[in-house]
Amino acid sequence: MKKIFLIITCIVQFVVFAQEVKFEARTQKDTYALNEKILLSYLINNDGDDFEPPNFEGFRVEGPSINKGNQSSITIINGKMTSKREIYTQINYYLTPKNKGTFTIQPAKIQYEGTVYKSNPVSIRIVDAMEMPRDPNDPLAQVGEGVFLVADVSKQNPFVNEPVTVVYKVYFDPRYGVNNVRETANPAYNGFWSQYQDMKNLKAVLSKYNGKDYAMVEWRKVILYPLEAGNKNLDPLTITMDVNVPVRRTSYSDSPYQTVRKTISAGAKTISVKPLPEANKPSDFKGAVGDFTFKVVPSKNQVRYGESLDLVVEVSGKGNLKLFELPKLELPTVFDVFEPKHNEEVNTPLSGMIGKISDTYTIVPQSKGKYPIKPLAFSYFDLKTNSYKTITSEEFIVEVIDGPGLATVASNDPEKQDITKSETFQFINRKTNFESINKSTPFGSTIYYSLLLLPLCFIPILFIVKRKTDEYVSDEHGNRIRMNNKLAKKYLGEAKKQLGNKVPFYLAIEKALHNFLKAKLNIETSEMDKENIQLLLLQKNASHESIANFINTMKSAEFARYAPSSDDTMKMDFEKAVESISLLEKELTQTKNLI
Repeated sequence: MKKIFLIITCIVQFVVFAQEVKFEARTQKDTYALNEKILLSYLINNDGDDFEPPNFEGFRVEGPSINKGNQSSITIINGKMTSKREIYTQINYYLTPKNKGTFTIQPAKIQYEGTVYKSNPVSIRIVDAMEMPRDPNDPLAQVGEGVFLVADVSKQNPFVNEPVTVVYKVYFDPRYGVNNVRETANPAYNGFWSQYQDMKNLKAVLSKYNGKDYAMVEWRKVILYPLEAGNKNLDPLTITMDVNVPVRRTSYSDSPYQTVRKTISAGAKTISVKPLPEANKPSDFKGAVGDFTFKVVPSKNQVRYGESLDLVVEVSGKGNLKLFELPKLELPTVFDVFEPKHNEEVNTPLSGMIGKISDTYTIVPQSKGKYPIKPLAFSYFDLKTNSYKTITSEEFIVEVIDGPGLATVASNDPEKQDITKSETFQFINRKTNFESINKSTPFGSTIYYSLLLLPLCFIPILFIVKRKTDEYVSDEHGNRIRMNNKLAKKYLGEAKKQLGNKVPFYLAIEKALHNFLKAKLNIETSEMDKENIQLLLLQKNASHESIANFINTMKSAEFARYAPSSDDTMKMDFEKAVESISLLEKELTQTKNLI
């Protein structure tokens, strides 16, 4: 019987793939100019999971951008129509050559149903640079202009120990969606005392830059205190992110966004630090810079012999409170002085350190009398007047009055001395009671054995009570852990349901991450600043990579709530959250089992 085959293929976005896996690498041409950007595309007729790119040696790489979609085909055989839907994945990289020559890009790899597939190698010839017209529809070109990082430095020419604020700001086109943001290179801040400001809420706001409107997010704030004079370089902060760029749709099923991975840097900065002036510098100057008050305060002015008192040396105000020493207290030799206890109550907002520091001396007088405590001087450099100032504490008197003291002698005869003050010998009890040494003992009596055995009866009772108590305490802790684990899974499920609905989706992701931390670290939401989380996870022997991945996931979720986002991006963020939780769960479980 003659068969008539009529195949009508409806392609939504790409070509029809056969049943077998097809994995192809393509470029638009074989020869490129040195300054020309190369689009390298990998085409896969499945979801493209476990994609492993090659080593793009000899090229600067931007990307990947990933597009996923569906294609449909209709086949008619002998009048019978069958339809088929398949997925496809296109992974794009933009390559910029570093040198001229001929280069071979080795095959990429994917794993599908347990089998490893390789793409074809790609050979590219690079020739001399040439002038090229810019493609206005190139998403990567758009991103190059529409996303950048700026480091705002509050002062370019500070004094030594004068506070400098650096705010890192991400600017991007309001039409873009930005997510999966992570730091890839951090400044070392060599030559500075530094402290980060925890960014609890990342929120995009409209802002102007060079006269143009952008969405802006303050990514990081740092307070710096230069420790020495000279030109000090701030290394660049580098951030990598996924940018959803609006593109022209060729069909209804196309995504209105194309995701491009972009790396941006704030660039290096140089701060010229001025030395403090030598003119009129006090001899007792210890490096304090700011605006301060100074005092020396006794806990009491009158004590009895043998009693102790505290003397507090305190500096308060605004300045480099953690970076200088307090003046040392000088006391008469009649006092025994203990090593001072240092205390700091200092906050560090962006304007600089503010609070107080103190040294508390505990002293014990060794004889009675009145003893003056000499004034103590404290010198600092005042940034308001650019001059040195000295504050001197007030003199005060400590009076040691009569109390438990040494015995005194009333006679001048060295062989016959009458003790007139008897407090030293008060421990001798001159009244005694005599008892017979022939008293009967209870040893061996019924009462003796009864009293001896009675405590043994309580041992089982005490054991049962202790076991029940331990079970209760353990169960309470365990219930809390189980509850938070359950909530983490619940919110992950909620996030999956809310895919496509941005705000509730990212709220659910945040709640899942928070409840996971509650379960594993036994902390509350108020304690979840990034530094504390990192410290606690390191104490539990989690790897630096897993910690950074988890914290970046938290930041990305916070960030994405306030920026445009596509369905594909939310799917990627969901997978990243699951992966971050899974990695930490595995590491923390292994650590617990080892313990």
